[in-house]
Amino acid sequence: MSARINAVRALLLCAAAAGLSGCALTPVQPWEKGELARPDMLIQGDGLATRFNEHIYASKEAASGGSAVGGGGCGCN
Repeated sequence: MSARINAVRALLLCAAAAGLSGCALTPVQPWEKGELARPDMLIQGDGLATRFNEHIYASKEAASGGSAVGGGGCGCN
């Protein structure tokens, strides 16, 4: 029984350490926000490349809809 309690304590200690390590102690300062607002920091990339990738995906899947791309699977839209 003692080994089980020690294992639970170790698990709780690891979970607490992992939870506390991700906390930001200071908020983002105003002069740091410019770095985060750059176009190359976007998750999805630029609009043209995103539309191109969605078109290719829709053409390969031979389906339409679901990602705002119209047309069939032949790639001729």
